[in-house]
Amino acid sequence: MQLVSKTDLLNENTQNEPLKKITLDITGMKCAGCVRNVERTLTQYPGVVTSSVNLATSVAVVESSGVDASALASHLTQAGFPSQPRYSRAAPSKQNQIQEVRSANLNLFIAGFLLVVSSLGHFSNIFDAFLPGLDNIWFHCGLATLTLLIPGRSILIDGWLGVRRGAPNMNTLISLGSVTAYTASLIALLFPQMGWECFFDEPVMMLAFILLGRTLEQRARHKAAAAFTNLLELQPQVARLIGKPKDGNSSSNFVVSNNVVEIPAEQVRIGEWLQVLPGEKIPVDGEVVQGQTTVDESMLTGESVPVIKQPGDNVTAATFNQSGAIIICATRTGADTTIAQIIALVEAAQTRKAPIQKLADTVAGYFTYFVLTAALLTFLFWYFFGAHIWPDITAVTTPLTHHSTLSTHDSALSTHHSPLLLSLKLAIAVMVVACPCALGLATPTAILVGTAMGAEKGLLIKGGDVLEKVHKLDTIVFDKTGTLTSGKPTVTDCIVLEEIEADNLLRLAAAVESGTCHPLAIAIQTAAIEKQLAIPDAVDFRTEPGFGISAVVENKIVFLGNYEWVTWQGITVDESTQDKARVLANAGKTVVYLAYDNKIAGIIAVADTLRPEAKTTVEKLLCLGLRVMILSGDRIEAVNTIAAELGIGATNIVAGIPPAKKAEAIQMLQQSNQVAMVGDGINDAPALSQADVGIALHSGTDVAIETASIVLMRDCLTDVVESIKLSRATFNKIRQNLFWAFAYNTIGIPLAAGVLLPKLGFVLNPAGAAALMAFSSVSVVSNSLLLRHSRS
Repeated sequence: MQLVSKTDLLNENTQNEPLKKITLDITGMKCAGCVRNVERTLTQYPGVVTSSVNLATSVAVVESSGVDASALASHLTQAGFPSQPRYSRAAPSKQNQIQEVRSANLNLFIAGFLLVVSSLGHFSNIFDAFLPGLDNIWFHCGLATLTLLIPGRSILIDGWLGVRRGAPNMNTLISLGSVTAYTASLIALLFPQMGWECFFDEPVMMLAFILLGRTLEQRARHKAAAAFTNLLELQPQVARLIGKPKDGNSSSNFVVSNNVVEIPAEQVRIGEWLQVLPGEKIPVDGEVVQGQTTVDESMLTGESVPVIKQPGDNVTAATFNQSGAIIICATRTGADTTIAQIIALVEAAQTRKAPIQKLADTVAGYFTYFVLTAALLTFLFWYFFGAHIWPDITAVTTPLTHHSTLSTHDSALSTHHSPLLLSLKLAIAVMVVACPCALGLATPTAILVGTAMGAEKGLLIKGGDVLEKVHKLDTIVFDKTGTLTSGKPTVTDCIVLEEIEADNLLRLAAAVESGTCHPLAIAIQTAAIEKQLAIPDAVDFRTEPGFGISAVVENKIVFLGNYEWVTWQGITVDESTQDKARVLANAGKTVVYLAYDNKIAGIIAVADTLRPEAKTTVEKLLCLGLRVMILSGDRIEAVNTIAAELGIGATNIVAGIPPAKKAEAIQMLQQSNQVAMVGDGINDAPALSQADVGIALHSGTDVAIETASIVLMRDCLTDVVESIKLSRATFNKIRQNLFWAFAYNTIGIPLAAGVLLPKLGFVLNPAGAAALMAFSSVSVVSNSLLLRHSRS
């Protein structure tokens, strides 16, 4: 008998539970090092499987089993990152955002005021007459002390907490730099016999520049998040619940004047009836049961022309009721509404990291340790070696590293750069100039702007990894039916081969096709209904996707499908019949055979029309340097006709392939290409999943939409081009941001360490280093915002 520990049993039970997603709003993250620490803290929590943290939105998405969201948020708060669970997809609290902005502005104002007062000391000869004491070193010591304790207080505390929890961050570097500069100046003040200079203005300038940079960065980040915040705010908050009709299902006996109750939209249940007045947002997805109106669906489709809605029509949550009062029956509520699903997709996209971002996060996660090491090595080099190799270096650097004319309390003692003071200044500059923030913000801010822009245009891009894959695409493969074509084929020919009337042939075919919802089936059923034929009942359906269907109709087995399907049933198709079918197929029509009693009874031909924008879409894709292909289960003749109209060559056609083998065809292409698949149906789902990037039309099946990497909400093929352009533009911004972030640190750290000091006498002072560091973060976020003005 084998003993099993309680922990193992718990783990085994946990593994069987479905994973639950928890979203946490986090405060206190300043750089990519913080992101790494938060992810590590979350992942180590029992029951958490994966965690992904977005620095730009300050949101963590956790996949877990058996984890309480409040307990997880409390655990993260105790680790130094205050957080709270988000139980609904509501917009972040504006009050919290306003408070955050006010606090940042207040700290910046105080730091700026202290910086101005400190700077006046450099012009004491001008202001001394009416502001005496401006050049007094004790006065400047007081200014530096106030700067550290008031606007710099939160930075110092967070930096210290980072050290305590073994996770130093950007604030740790800033704190070390500013406190070291302050301490060195204080030593010079208290022990004038050492002959050091005081530079109390350095910590004042450092903190002022850093707070300015963070305030500008904060504003830029809010602008970057504005589109997504606006998307969240589209969600209706209130619904007007009314009583159901007296007879339970009729819309003729409504009493709406006395039975209207306003309830939160998220509390509406499926089947409840709601009143929507003109000028109000529709609260949930539903069906109009009474009234007529026009609805503005531009937030969903991008189309500005209002859509007429009347009983039987579907309406979507968050669209705008314009002209008339209507009553709707709720069909999808809460997280199942279209707008909620869009928000969920966009939010998930912002936390799915591209491989290039994972590399940047890994580097940035250890960056603080690297900078501390670099600062220590800089100090050791200049203290023990540099000052001795270049003994005249202190004389050269005095005017370049410090420009103060402030007097000391003992002017008789001359000041100079000792090797210790010079080494300290260079080490401080290294700590301050390094910027992991730029690395951490490079990717998420671009993804934040790009995915939100896509949502505004009806393009749902499901993550940073998708953007990177789209950037590498060289082949676009289209499904034919319902994707390149309208998906609404019509019956064009009905050829009788046996002693049976054409209407009877169509009637039998419609009966067999009643067991499926394929576009071809709908075309045959529609033709029968238009002719007002009596469609008999059918039973015992058997379907082979991509080939055909059979059913028992009027006590006989009827087969309907392509040539392969009927021959598999042992039914012979003579040459004459095949010739008739071939003529129809060569005209671009889809041909199906109807057979019973072991004989072919007739042929039905169905034709589909190209989408109006299909040809333009293909032309634009070719202009982008992409190879365009068609992958279809239809006969080669029908596919060739469509391909010829679109200008697609015969070598780029794969026809007559069953749905089960579409994924295999994509896999073959992937051996030498980066492939995107565009489709809409259930039979496209395996191919969409197999492709490097799957693109689904929103009018398609839920399976296709769930499987795809990009969803086109407007059902317009030109959006395939737009999604590729937007993805490329967004990924280009990511690469630009990362290049700048790496280049900035690659150049800035050596400059701060004094690499140009021996030859050119040039070195960054700590304040200049702080200004550069602040600029790097602001420039990365601002560059991401420029994406909104790019031509996609």
